[in-house]
Amino acid sequence: MKLLRYGPPGAEKPAMLDADGKLRDLSALVRDIDPGLLDPQALQALAAVDPRLGVPVAGIGKFIAVGLNYSDHAAEAGMPIPAEPILFSKAISCLNGPNDDVELPAGSVKSDWEVELGVVIGSRAKNVPEAEALRHVAGYCVINDVSEREYQIERSGGQWDKGKGFDTFGPVGPWLVTADEVLDPQALDMWLELNGERVQSGSTRTMIFGVAHLVSYISRCMTLMPGDVIATGTPPGVGMGFRPQRFLKAGDTMRLGIAGLGEQRQRVVGQPGGMPS
Repeated sequence: MKLLRYGPPGAEKPAMLDADGKLRDLSALVRDIDPGLLDPQALQALAAVDPRLGVPVAGIGKFIAVGLNYSDHAAEAGMPIPAEPILFSKAISCLNGPNDDVELPAGSVKSDWEVELGVVIGSRAKNVPEAEALRHVAGYCVINDVSEREYQIERSGGQWDKGKGFDTFGPVGPWLVTADEVLDPQALDMWLELNGERVQSGSTRTMIFGVAHLVSYISRCMTLMPGDVIATGTPPGVGMGFRPQRFLKAGDTMRLGIAGLGEQRQRVVGQPGGMPS
């Protein structure tokens, strides 16, 4: 355990470094790192604190996603390149911390992974011209658009919202990186590993519809509000695209990231019982 104090002289706050070397503020848990904290019992209690990262934005109103937005992913899925963006919603209740467990729905047979660039809206956007769209972006983040393909494609003729909105199916983070630190959202390498094997390698360069186009297009379908999140699509390498297909099972681990935006790590867990009919 690595403890430290940070901030201006005379107003330092207590903190710790997690296993990845990231600073975690402890001021909500302890007054300071002072002699009263240094006895063995107090340190033992502090060591038990889980420095968990949550979703980096609170109060998300809409979680909008874009399907088949990478030309190479559309090719692996055997589907035509869309003429305009395919939109669907992920349930707000699916939001998950970047390193939290992903829970398979009971009886899931085709749960899949998707590393995606997330766009977080910073100011109200309605009918925004594409040339002005990026002014409404607060920043960017990593998203794992976990998907149950049977529910998405096969059941009831296919219902994307239903296949994408299960609890824990929306890990977001670890951080919100503000737009001023992302020089070009269309030049970001991205990847995902399953059980240590690199299965997705891609770049936002192969997006069919870029971030500015998406923000403009979606703002003509619905008013975008501060805190809304857009998942912009995934590159090739999803389980559905493998031959034979590969899907998540309890005990699997996923690790994913985007250049400059950080990494996520998730363990896949299951639950007993069967899918609802």
